[in-house]
Amino acid sequence: MTIDIHCHILPGVDDGAQELENSLAMAEVAVAEGITHILCTPHHNNGVYMNPKNETIRRIASLQEEFDRRKIPITLFEGQEIRLSADLTHRIEAQDILFADLTDTYLLIEFPSSHIPAYAEQVLFELCANGYRPIIVHPERNAQIIKEPNDLVPFLEMGCLSQVTNASFLGLFGRDIEKTSHLLIKHNMVHLLASDAHYHEGRRGFHSLEALELLEKEFGRSKREMFEKNARSVVSGEKIEVPKPVMHEMKWYQRLGLFK
Repeated sequence: MTIDIHCHILPGVDDGAQELENSLAMAEVAVAEGITHILCTPHHNNGVYMNPKNETIRRIASLQEEFDRRKIPITLFEGQEIRLSADLTHRIEAQDILFADLTDTYLLIEFPSSHIPAYAEQVLFELCANGYRPIIVHPERNAQIIKEPNDLVPFLEMGCLSQVTNASFLGLFGRDIEKTSHLLIKHNMVHLLASDAHYHEGRRGFHSLEALELLEKEFGRSKREMFEKNARSVVSGEKIEVPKPVMHEMKWYQRLGLFK
């Protein structure tokens, strides 16, 4: 069982698949890569897209019916990619949020690409204190974390997890993002790989098998097995134990921005 916990395969709801034919094409690629289960994670509350809980559940059920009718061997799970907001706790209380599991433990959280909001630490601490496990998605593409990877550590220490995009790890988003991906994994600041697949951009395909093979090559079989187990644990709501993050010690010339 291979699980992709971050994917924009749901048609017509965000910047991923625009119509059913796109979703079917994505599913064909996923099956070829050995993916058996996909967590559907349309953007929610990011200033552009709103995908309310009940409507998203309905749309995912409809896509699953289409897959079943066409005998596509993929099981879809319900989720959202939720933009962090100061009122996130209230949105959860209002039952506006879709978790990644049926026990309402894990939820995918997206930071703005340019920075980490000032309220992030308080909001995520409250979530962790209430027993939730936020998963910070694609931190390697956040400009603040690229500049200072250790800014991710306080969130991990309070109980958050993080997920790197396959294409980032493989270098398809550029050298800086690739280096940050590898650095975060090396320092135990990442616990999951996922596709964040979008239909319309070739560089944002699944790349799952290739990324897992590279993970094993660079960090060992045990790291790959841990990441794969973590993905299974997310959708099943099981507890995830992670190694303690290791602070990255930057060289003096890196801090001055003289060399990459």
